[in-house]
Parts: sequence; C-alpha cells; structure tokens
Amino acid sequence: MYIFGYRLPGMSSLVVWGFLWEMIGRADVTFFVPPLSEVFTTLYSIIGTVAFKNALAETAYAFSLGVFFAVTIGVIIGILMGKNRLLDELLLPWVNVFLSAPLTALVPVLMVLFGFGMKSIIITTSLFAVWIIILNSRAGVKQINRSLVEMANSFGASPIDAFFKIYFWAALPEILGGVRIGIIRAVKGVIIGQLLISIVGFGALFELYSANFLMGHFWAVLLVLFGLAFSISEFLAYLERKVAYYAAKR
Repeated sequence: MYIFGYRLPGMSSLVVWGFLWEMIGRADVTFFVPPLSEVFTTLYSIIGTVAFKNALAETAYAFSLGVFFAVTIGVIIGILMGKNRLLDELLLPWVNVFLSAPLTALVPVLMVLFGFGMKSIIITTSLFAVWIIILNSRAGVKQINRSLVEMANSFGASPIDAFFKIYFWAALPEILGGVRIGIIRAVKGVIIGQLLISIVGFGALFELYSANFLMGHFWAVLLVLFGLAFSISEFLAYLERKVAYYAAKR
C-alpha cells in the first residue's frame, strides 16, 4: 500500500478499514454495525467464558479433522489424476462439478446418511475444501518436467518412491496453494455444518447472538473466526514462498 509515494506496512489497510468501521458505528447508521471498539471490548469480556472456550474447542476439532481428511485425500487423488490419464478423465468432470456446485444443498443428504452429529460436520468441512486441493495438486503434477520422472524410472524407483520423492515435492507449490484456498473454504464449511446440521460450536454462538440482536457479541466471534482463518492462510502463503524454488527446478 502506497500513499504519496511512501510504502506503508502490509497491515495498514486493516487500520484504515478499522477506522471506517469505528466511524460508521459511532454514527449509529445501523444497529447491525456497532463501533469496533465496542466489539473488541465485548470480545475481551467473552473470550474467557466457558461457553466461548467450549465453542472454540468444538469448532477447532471439526475444522482440524475436516482439513486433515481433505488435505490427505485431495493431495493423493490430485497427484494420481496428474499421473494417470484414464483416472484423470474419469474423475475430473466430477471434481469440477462439486467445485462449482452449491455444496450447502448436500447438507440434508449428509444428515440422512451420517446423522446430526459431529461426523456430518467434519464431512461437510472436508467437502468444502477437498476439490480445490485435488485440482491444484493435479495442476502441479501436470507441470512437472518429464525428465525427472524418466530419471526416477531409469534408476528403478518404485511407484511409492516416485510418488513421495518426485511428484509430491515437485508439485508442492501448487499443493500448498490449493491447501491455502481449501482451508478458507473449510472455514465456511465448518460454520455451515454447525448452523445447519447441529447447532454447536461457533454456529451455536452465532445463532444465539443473532437471535437476541447482540451484534457486538456476534461480530466479536466473527472476528475471532476471521482472524484464525487469516493467520492460517498467511502461514501457508509464507510456506508457499519458501518452497517456490521447486517450481524453477521443474
């Protein structure tokens, strides 16, 4: 961000938006947007409560397991699709369909198949994240220099060795890019699951605060959720930059 030719720190835009938020809240334009200072005060008051800690633990549990399964399945299937043309032709249309489809419509189906508990929420979280991870992993494999694969074959590398020592590392920049976007989508998935399947975790807090018009509390929880998602995304972006040299080696 530049102002009058001077480069400001990357987080400066957040300060500007925070100032605008505070001004709009002070102007009392709408009850839906309280002042940012009030939101932070509310956050400080609720962050140590038992209800908030339990909600954070439930959301983190569903989110962590959902992301774990999405990354594991997505990377493996994506690499296999990039390696095998037949598998790619069989699965790619379905991956594109589920990536572009409104996955919220599948929630009732998951509720019928897996019940109203944590299992359905975890599966919903995985479904929101896994498709973009598959596509990015596939794209990374497609860009690998074929001489690397031929070298592995000439030295007698087994399929497992080639998978972990050639395909995975050479496709790692794209894999991390897919994981970063998938995690952002997983945040949406876990909250949708907690709102539609079983009212638990942050979903329960959103339901409670919105029903009672406690907008300061509502925005406080939302800021925590956005902050966690942003922190994870920035950490993965940092890892992407660290492993970017693999792209040049391909």
